[in-house]
Amino acid sequence: MNSPWKGKAKATNQDYDDLRPTITYRHILSNNLGVRDPLRVVALCDSDAFYAACERVRLELDPNVPIVVQQWESIIAVSYPAREFGISRMDKIKDAKKKCPNLLAVHVATYKEGESEPSYWKDVDTRTHKVSLDLYRRESNKIITMFKEALPIGEVEKASIDEAFIDFTRPVREKLLERYPYLVQVPADAPNGMDSPLPPPPPIKWDDLGTVLLPEGTDSAGEQSNIDVDGGTTWHDVALSIAAELMRKIREDIHSKLGYTTSAGIARNKFLAKLCASYKKPNSQTILRNQAIPSYLHPLPFQKIRFLGGKLGDALAKEYDVSTVGDLLTISLDEIQSKFGENALWIYELLRGIDRTEVKEKSALFKSMLASKNLPKPITQPLDGHQWIRVLAAELALRLNDARESMPTLWPKTIVLHARKGYETSRSKQATFPFVRNVTVDVIATAADKLWKELTGDSKTVNITSVQLAFTGLEKAEMGQKSIEGFFATRDIQRTFLKRSREEDEPLVSLENTDLAVPKSSDIEAVSFQCTRCRKTIALREGQATGGPSEVAQRLATLRSEHGDFHFAQDLANSNKGSVPVPRGSSLKRQKVEPKGIAKFFIKK
Repeated sequence: MNSPWKGKAKATNQDYDDLRPTITYRHILSNNLGVRDPLRVVALCDSDAFYAACERVRLELDPNVPIVVQQWESIIAVSYPAREFGISRMDKIKDAKKKCPNLLAVHVATYKEGESEPSYWKDVDTRTHKVSLDLYRRESNKIITMFKEALPIGEVEKASIDEAFIDFTRPVREKLLERYPYLVQVPADAPNGMDSPLPPPPPIKWDDLGTVLLPEGTDSAGEQSNIDVDGGTTWHDVALSIAAELMRKIREDIHSKLGYTTSAGIARNKFLAKLCASYKKPNSQTILRNQAIPSYLHPLPFQKIRFLGGKLGDALAKEYDVSTVGDLLTISLDEIQSKFGENALWIYELLRGIDRTEVKEKSALFKSMLASKNLPKPITQPLDGHQWIRVLAAELALRLNDARESMPTLWPKTIVLHARKGYETSRSKQATFPFVRNVTVDVIATAADKLWKELTGDSKTVNITSVQLAFTGLEKAEMGQKSIEGFFATRDIQRTFLKRSREEDEPLVSLENTDLAVPKSSDIEAVSFQCTRCRKTIALREGQATGGPSEVAQRLATLRSEHGDFHFAQDLANSNKGSVPVPRGSSLKRQKVEPKGIAKFFIKK
């Protein structure tokens, strides 16, 4: 039954009473205020039509050439010059070329059997080729590297292949105190010491900093001298202007060095930065001042906001007969929590431009790498599978070698092969991936071929419609260790291994589910692993490491499982919300709790 209360009343300015906080000396001199810092500044930088731009740069084309990137018969990227002809990703190639006869359509690079790297082939066929996105990954990493080099004390979070969040708070604070040194010392006559308000800020010249969103819902593109546009300049505005300078410089460097244009949104948090980044694309940056947040958010259809669409958005629209952010502002916190649970506080704050999400750099270390192919023509003869295994092996070889350029000690513990028949649940086989000095297609394909034989067995015919090949358990040695001995947990093990390998020159065998590699005939007295949860080193007891490698591996696997059960039991005791994950290999069963509140709108059934 719908609530008789509808969200059509008028919102008040009290909904945004945090837009002009009093900024004190304590605020400006503190380095650890986090997401509640009143001088916080965050940007979202988005590469314009990124895949199309990558191909334009690769082909050294004029920026005005209309170009689309295709994957088989579908368009996956459209350059801005091509968009002027009305071309979109919904078009078919033949229809797009009717709209623009001079259109350049570039098919993404593909792998094919027998080649160690992807290439741009004249004739591509989904029955014999596999798509490669490696070019775009590499170019994306170059852009992220430039962000980090330009802002060594900033925080950079890669949001997707063509987007990154940047927390400018610390770099801006440093620059602000450098420009206004009188803020470094609290005046002797300050009435409340460190908690005294800062003096009035200087006027700001917004020229060339981008499009500045104003409180009335209009904007100024900086075409004239915009000094104190609305007479209400704050110290947060000063922080925004400094971030805009830094962002502009980075964007100019990316364009001059890499050839890519970008668009940026600059605001007080991640949510607002992403929202305004696309305000005037391409090749632009938009600054959302705090005073302009209400007029910017009010008319927005709330279901277009990330996470407020889908089932949750439909439920809100139906419950309150609303369509815009302004409509929803009239719903009290008590009302929305009574309908959608306590966690609906997040919705209440988001509608008011409040987002406490951190900008957090994601680890460059991937836990797994996956190459997959959905086959338009099923594999019917077991021998035909080896062709696709080599194609997938080529992709994994390239990606692992790329990753090892920056992390030389990175290595996967396991190689996994998945195969699926139609809509059936996929079957998989896995094995320890042996250490070799040079990762080649042949090495990976040989290991995968063994798994394929195990999967197909003695079958004379199969019906495989999807194949996936993956590396799992990717880990790297400790910092400063540049060779395989970095994978060993103790100095004693390192010494034993180095001595034996010199004397006996025996090949290495990686132990499945361990962090170690030992000689085949080794009788090393202890092996161990480091728990990623508690960071403790868990070792087999003295005497348990004797015997063959398979026996040692089994004992260590059992020890891992028991230790995982220990953490699971702790999680279960400390948690009363949702389901608790069960570690791989654990003997315990997953405990499920029916999701409540807004959580149920994000559960896939």
